Amino acid sequence: MTTGPSPGTPGLDAVLHNPTRLAVAAFLSECAEAEFAVVRDHCQVSDSVLSKAASALEDAGYVEIRKGHVGKRSRTWLSLTPTGQGSLARHVTALQEIVAAARNAAAGTRADE
Repeated sequence: MTTGPSPGTPGLDAVLHNPTRLAVAAFLSECAEAEFAVVRDHCQVSDSVLSKAASALEDAGYVEIRKGHVGKRSRTWLSLTPTGQGSLARHVTALQEIVAAARNAAAGTRADE
């Protein structure tokens, strides 16, 4: 899987470009750790979709997956790594810059009319 900035779009991260992976990373950025089912419900995806997204984020070094038990039931917890935090921050900044540039360009076009 490609990690890091996307070619041609400085700051955008190819791993976080996928909406589900972006939603997972954003959710995890606000907590130390979250149970799989909580993340799944927040992102409104199926178990298999979240599992694939979490695996891709783990492969990129952005998410840590911890498995354990609560009583006799197995549980999975997800947490965003420092690498994931940094990549998410850069990705969000790049998105904000794209929006700001588009707004500035549109405002300039309206001023020329």
